[in-house]
Amino acid sequence: MPDTSTPSPAAAYGPLHGVRVIELAGIGPAPFAATLLTELGADVIRVDKPATVGTQPDWLTRGRRSVALDLKNPDDHAGLLELLDSAHVFIEGYRPGVTERLGLGPDALLARNPALVYGRMTGWGQDGPWSRTAGHDINYVAITGALGAIGREDGPPQVPLNLVGDFGGGALYLVVGILAALHEARDSGKGQVVDCAIVDGVASLSAMMWSMISRKEWGEPRGTNMLDTGRPWYDVYETSDGGWFSVGPIEAQFYARLVELLGLPEWADAQNDASRWPQMRAAFATAFASRTRAEWEQVFDGTDACAAPVLSWSEARAHPHLAAREVFVDLGEEVAPAPAPRFSRTPGRVAGMGPAVGSSTLAQVREAWGLATAD
Repeated sequence: MPDTSTPSPAAAYGPLHGVRVIELAGIGPAPFAATLLTELGADVIRVDKPATVGTQPDWLTRGRRSVALDLKNPDDHAGLLELLDSAHVFIEGYRPGVTERLGLGPDALLARNPALVYGRMTGWGQDGPWSRTAGHDINYVAITGALGAIGREDGPPQVPLNLVGDFGGGALYLVVGILAALHEARDSGKGQVVDCAIVDGVASLSAMMWSMISRKEWGEPRGTNMLDTGRPWYDVYETSDGGWFSVGPIEAQFYARLVELLGLPEWADAQNDASRWPQMRAAFATAFASRTRAEWEQVFDGTDACAAPVLSWSEARAHPHLAAREVFVDLGEEVAPAPAPRFSRTPGRVAGMGPAVGSSTLAQVREAWGLATAD
């Protein structure tokens, strides 16, 4: 059962309990990575700008203390350096060169704290012709080839929210890199820089497709391959009430079950007959259009047909399987996903709504971390 309580930032929980993280406030993947570390038990301190003091945290800034510092002010700068001397991880999501100009670059910080893991989150990376130009998720996904591969044949590329770039190729790869560097530092006593670029992460996520391209098993035109709606048995179909149903029985035995439950036994031997796919697609569409989504849910419930309804956000929360696993938790004023993955002995906790931005002071953080009070 996910822990839905909102612990104090110093409470003991999760496999990362005892890990101290300093995060420079930013947007998108870097704060999401910090949220994930928080839910795994790390004690994360977010450094915000004084101009943002008093604003309420959103989902990407939750579960952690916030200290408002003017990094151009010598006293605030010195106070942050003192915290960094006792930190295990530093996270920044600025353009290349910004933290160096602030006196917080990796050379400066690793000289003071040799075991520090320095996490850098960017879209383009720390080097390359575009490294210092602006961009967002859609741009990063676009140049890797991934965006161009998502969509139907003869249709435009379909934007996969910011799940593939910011959060998949960005935040998750930053967390993986930080955890790997922390593990290595336990033996070596030395920290290092984790250069996490969204373009790198998205390319890595696409490794299976690149392998299939090399083997001539994946074609360049989108919508013509197995996983991009190029197969009638890996697609979505509209139901009689305007709902949608997904099907994906790649294995022969699962495909056989699908056509059986659709009432289309005449298609049992045609899964890999490309010449018949247009007619198969039409037959599937006609079958799904004959019943409501709810009726098809009853047909496929508990079967191996690899068929599932396409749900809205609100419907997903109430789905029996997700409800049984408590995938979403009620925090009172909002619903939040439970921490993932799950741990048998040291479970994480949902990063509940934290205090207002800038509500903590350097003195309070020093005390919490057991540091001597500055004069």
